[in-house]
Amino acid sequence: WVTNFVIRAPHIRVHQRTPVRTKRNSRADTSLFFSVGVGGFLIPLLYVFTPLLSFADYSIPLGVGVTGVAILVIGDWVFWKAHKDLGRNWSPVLEIREDHKLVTEGIYRRIRHPMYSSLWLLVVAQAMILPNYVAGFSGLLPFGMLYFLRVGNEERMMLEEFGSEYEQYRHKTGRLVPKLRPH
Repeated sequence: WVTNFVIRAPHIRVHQRTPVRTKRNSRADTSLFFSVGVGGFLIPLLYVFTPLLSFADYSIPLGVGVTGVAILVIGDWVFWKAHKDLGRNWSPVLEIREDHKLVTEGIYRRIRHPMYSSLWLLVVAQAMILPNYVAGFSGLLPFGMLYFLRVGNEERMMLEEFGSEYEQYRHKTGRLVPKLRPH
């Protein structure tokens, strides 16, 4: 999560300077983002730096932890690549900025929502790396709720903004992973 903040920090500054044209953020989005922060960052920190959650510890084979680290690295790379390819078009909330462009190059050539893909990888990695039933799995539920409640709204917003261009893009890309047979 610290790596993700470092990746995202320069985009936050650019994002704040670009005027908003359309905003569709809701209180539910804000609450879910807060929950993801608690489950994906705060609870793991409590686990690592205090004995509060030790009652839920279990042991994992070394291979599971090593695989989790590999998934974490891949997730961080996808997160970085998604931000890099979006550039000025990135926003943490559902909104369209002035001069917003539909990005269909780079990682977006094959995947519509690589940022969500990266976060799925990160919460799975957390579950594999932290051998604790509470801290290890605390990111899965809030992120899963955020994803399933938000991605449809995001796709509707993009369809309204970009029309047939987005519709064609949806047909040739996978939502979270590349389609095996792009159209």
